[in-house]
Amino acid sequence: MSDVDVDVVVVGAGYAGLVAARNLLDSGLTVRVLEAAGRVGGRAMTVTSAAGTAVDLGGQWIGHDHVRMRALAEEFGVSLFPTHTDGKTLIRHRGRDVSLFSATGVAVGAAFMRLAAAERFGLGARDDQTLATWLEKVEPRRARRLLEVVMGEVTATDPELISVRAVAEGIRSAGGLREMFGVEGGAQEALLTGGAGGLAEAIAAELAPVIRLDQPVVAIARDGGCVLVKTPDTETYARRVIVTTAPPAAKAIVHRPALPESRELVQRDTFMGTVYKAVIVYDTPFWRADGYSGELFALDGPVPSAFDVSPPGGRGHLCVLVPGQGARDLDALTEEARRAAVLAELARHFGEPARHPMSFHEKSWHQDEYVLGGYMAWPRPGSLESIRKAGAQPVGRVHWAGTETSSRYSGYFEGAALSGERVAEEVLAAL
Repeated sequence: MSDVDVDVVVVGAGYAGLVAARNLLDSGLTVRVLEAAGRVGGRAMTVTSAAGTAVDLGGQWIGHDHVRMRALAEEFGVSLFPTHTDGKTLIRHRGRDVSLFSATGVAVGAAFMRLAAAERFGLGARDDQTLATWLEKVEPRRARRLLEVVMGEVTATDPELISVRAVAEGIRSAGGLREMFGVEGGAQEALLTGGAGGLAEAIAAELAPVIRLDQPVVAIARDGGCVLVKTPDTETYARRVIVTTAPPAAKAIVHRPALPESRELVQRDTFMGTVYKAVIVYDTPFWRADGYSGELFALDGPVPSAFDVSPPGGRGHLCVLVPGQGARDLDALTEEARRAAVLAELARHFGEPARHPMSFHEKSWHQDEYVLGGYMAWPRPGSLESIRKAGAQPVGRVHWAGTETSSRYSGYFEGAALSGERVAEEVLAAL
């Protein structure tokens, strides 16, 4: 077809887009990647600390069974290091430790058994029941609050906004409860030296001639034998288009003719999670000397969870995750007040050295104009079955990818990479 600029336009330079573009180029097609932001990586973003260490402000963990991401890391010479877990995990409420060998622990264990039954057998997994309503049945109140913290950390949204069935499907996609919540053998097993954003940049460097940054796609016109893709600055004619951005972000693209109702529903009835992330860098991981693992679940205060993500070499990195309403509350503070609040909470749990970092790094993903949130797009309660039926079926010459389209490891970089491979095969078969 001589009247096109390239064979395939890929919208988005996250892991799904990078993997798809790479596979298509390796198959001999011409490709152009259009990325709205001024960087690659999508929900992976790595910056450099005052100590010269890599700081992941986006997704960071690589699971035990995330074979595609591990293969990419090996191919590009990026080593992995294990997540630190040695020491005491802190579960705190009003300044006191909460024991799992208590009524709280028993109730939390029982709730997880119910979640496991929902994931494996569908028992009690209703799409018209929110996670918040499900949690209301948990007693005592302290157990309910601990579950709210833990579930907020893994879903990055408010429990009122997601259904029990959607959560159960997310657990199943991750490989089960143990895999989703686990470290060794689970989804939080390892981190990438140089960061997840660093690996994305390494892949992008190989694809540099075909990547265009600062090019948000605003319109896609399907016109018989080709597709016209428009940004504010460019027009590109292609034989096929792959949209890899999450459905809520892809909703900003105007399609001519309009998308079918089934696809519109996917974009209309999903929403991105709300999450604030901070990584605080210290001269050393001082908490380890006091016998702490760095893992924290706090039932009160503005910092509900923290994790030790320190790289090899001596510097200490504490990762703070604040989902949902807590993230929006932090948005209301000035940058200085937000930093002070986070450091004060870490000092309350880990000691005064926490107030004196080498550098402090933060990102509110729900304020990112192109990503719109993290970790993933969730279906609104009651819409899961319709969204599942729509799937990632192509609309004419427009194809869909992204971690949300993957049946395995949806919401993880692994799901994004798998979707990139799947959509590349789909396009090759169609051409």
